[in-house]
Amino acid sequence: MTQRPAEILLVEDNEDEVFLTRRAFRTVNPLINLHHVDNGEKCLAFLRRQPPYEQAPVPDLVLLDINMPVMSGREVLQAINADDALCHLPVVVMTTSNEENEIFEMYRLRCSSYVTKPVNFERFVQVIRQLCDYWLSLASLPRK
Repeated sequence: MTQRPAEILLVEDNEDEVFLTRRAFRTVNPLINLHHVDNGEKCLAFLRRQPPYEQAPVPDLVLLDINMPVMSGREVLQAINADDALCHLPVVVMTTSNEENEIFEMYRLRCSSYVTKPVNFERFVQVIRQLCDYWLSLASLPRK
């Protein structure tokens, strides 16, 4: 049986972070389809396949930044968990913050995992590799 490429949605407003994340994923696994939106409202539109995302795939994994304009990662996580059609999606919070209160709050809101992004690119690639190994190889993800 041929395995399809993983679909990952990156929700990140910082273009430099998007560039580095794309580069890290290409290094780790160039077959992953990495989609990107730059705010929480677009994230929910993508997940709900609302215009202009009617053809968007259902992501296997959502990588969510916390601090974004328009709609924060906190608000997105609350909306995902309140929506019966979306609450099954694994959401990994990826951010530069390692504040204990922030980590606690994200788990309270039911994130699947919380990852603090390292500033060193080589270490960031290792983090992406470990993330892929766990979420795309070891963990059993829900399929629709």
